[in-house]
Amino acid sequence: MKIKGIITPTITPMYEDGSINFKSLEEQVDRLIQAGIHGIFPLGTNGEAYALDWEEKVSVLEATISKVDKRIPVYAGTGCISTKDTVELSKKAKELGADALSIITPYFAQASQDELIHHFREVARAVDLPIILYNIPARTGNKLLPATVERLSEIDNIVGIKDSSGDFLNILAYLEIKKKREDFIVLSGNDSLILPTLQAGGDGAVAGCSNSYPKTVAEIYDYFMADDLEKAKDRQDRITKYRGLFKYGNSNTIIKETVSMMGYDVGKCRSPFNLVPEKGLEAIRNFIEENPELK
Repeated sequence: MKIKGIITPTITPMYEDGSINFKSLEEQVDRLIQAGIHGIFPLGTNGEAYALDWEEKVSVLEATISKVDKRIPVYAGTGCISTKDTVELSKKAKELGADALSIITPYFAQASQDELIHHFREVARAVDLPIILYNIPARTGNKLLPATVERLSEIDNIVGIKDSSGDFLNILAYLEIKKKREDFIVLSGNDSLILPTLQAGGDGAVAGCSNSYPKTVAEIYDYFMADDLEKAKDRQDRITKYRGLFKYGNSNTIIKETVSMMGYDVGKCRSPFNLVPEKGLEAIRNFIEENPELK
């Protein structure tokens, strides 16, 4: 399996009472695949994995993997706070048929770089699936330093990293590892940096905005690969413009509100992370109406 392209960290649709709407989840999977997305990533940050219990996580994985039905790769988000829980969820994802794992750093408690190395090494030993490291220090409080990632890249089934730091210099440092291990994958986790990452030698992105505008985001990669830089830049600029709405709230919440306003029954994020001021809701409505070319 070649890890590449635009991978959607799928939202988890919910009813008003906060329970999971599996019918809508399956509809979103079909919508994304039909729009040309290259991979599906359940239980990421946009999937609200932080707010789901064990049974819900397993149910989301099972429903997503079944609905994708091998049409495109499924990257299961299995990172937990403890190594033990991460191993258990990763084994369950493999049992359910996931193609690869995306594992966020442990969070809440501060971890040293040696502790992070130990954590990922133990998971890699326990689960024989490709592992993509996930660096998002603003959310976890723990950063995977380039030197640490280089050491982890020596482990056969640790095959790449998704960087959501928003620091392009950090992505460039990870790309240096690719010069020593050519098959090491570097993915942008910041949707404004998709094209710059590709131009610098990266492999694609895990793009939250592709929940809202899957075709447009997928085309950043597709046009870049077709050597049509003008169109790739046009799609990148459109998505960067959309990200201007994130000033009104948590990016997860803005994305889910956008998809909901587009007419899809995905509900709100799980409380308390679901309040957008009226000014923000109006801005989302206006953006959708004023940008009909985004799909």
